[in-house]
Amino acid sequence: MEKLKKILINPEQAIKHVLKHMDAVGEKTMFVVDKENKLLGTVTDGDIRRWILKGRSLLDNVSSVMNCKPISLSKEFKQEQAKVVMIKKELGCLPVIDNEGSVVSAVWWVDLFKNKLKKQKSLKLPVVIMAGGEGARLHPFTKILPKPLMPIGDKPIIELIINKFFDYGCQDFYLSLNYKSNIIKAYFSDFEHKYKINYILENKPLGTAGSLHFLKNRIKKTFFVSNCDILIEADYADILKFHHQRKNKITLVSSMKNFTIPYGVCKIQNGGILKNIREKPEYDFLVNTGMYILEASVLVDIPRNQFYDITDLINDYLKKGEKIGVYPVSEKSWLDMGQFEALQETLKKFEV
Repeated sequence: MEKLKKILINPEQAIKHVLKHMDAVGEKTMFVVDKENKLLGTVTDGDIRRWILKGRSLLDNVSSVMNCKPISLSKEFKQEQAKVVMIKKELGCLPVIDNEGSVVSAVWWVDLFKNKLKKQKSLKLPVVIMAGGEGARLHPFTKILPKPLMPIGDKPIIELIINKFFDYGCQDFYLSLNYKSNIIKAYFSDFEHKYKINYILENKPLGTAGSLHFLKNRIKKTFFVSNCDILIEADYADILKFHHQRKNKITLVSSMKNFTIPYGVCKIQNGGILKNIREKPEYDFLVNTGMYILEASVLVDIPRNQFYDITDLINDYLKKGEKIGVYPVSEKSWLDMGQFEALQETLKKFEV
């Protein structure tokens, strides 16, 4: 019953607070109920993502974004019936209602299928991991150990990234190396793995996209690019589907980020007259996470042997009118391990 209470929300809650609540409780589906616990609708992280992409406000009530005709089960439901519905509709959680329409319980995929995860689609796309930087934000540790090999639990950062893509059937990895490249190569040569690793060796720093030039004529289909210090907890198949449906040249994965100014912010007018003051205002932004999907055709536009960031490529394309997409994920779905504070937070998440 305690688990159920965590996913019951009222229709007047702001969408941004619902998104934060999803992150806090680790659930992707919420049930919107009235004061009598009657089911009014459901809302998923996907519903909120589509709302963001429409340019709508996160301060609106969740009733604006919820599915007003949710699928539900009666109290007399049979397990096989629930399984069929969840598989067909790809649902992770279903509300169970009584004859009055009140939510009395819920069925979760992991419980119904004995903790078996939903089958992930096999993408089988190449993945490029940018692992050549010095990791200046993690000095002095990266003076000795390259950032991609910073340990998170019993594995280095880069192996966690590879394993996440491997779970989606990706088996062809390209590691772009420069700083302490021999140490990284030695690590992967020391154990057997089921995926193939190709190395791109930079003779000088080439930025977050410059080394992609060496993959021209080697990668001939859509591919992923990831920084070596981030991990995205999202449905990679859905990101790819979004990319292809919108026919983007590049899709970047962005994260909702909330910032609170810890002071009263003054707005002035007429040469120093206070117009108003806002106490500890909050601002929401979509922040670039460092994970992308690119079409193979972009490789011909990467300059040869020149420092060139992926943001340079994106800005060049925007000037030409090329289509660049943005796929939003929640704040907690983005693990940034490139600086001490974020690394410590990530370590907590991987603690047993």
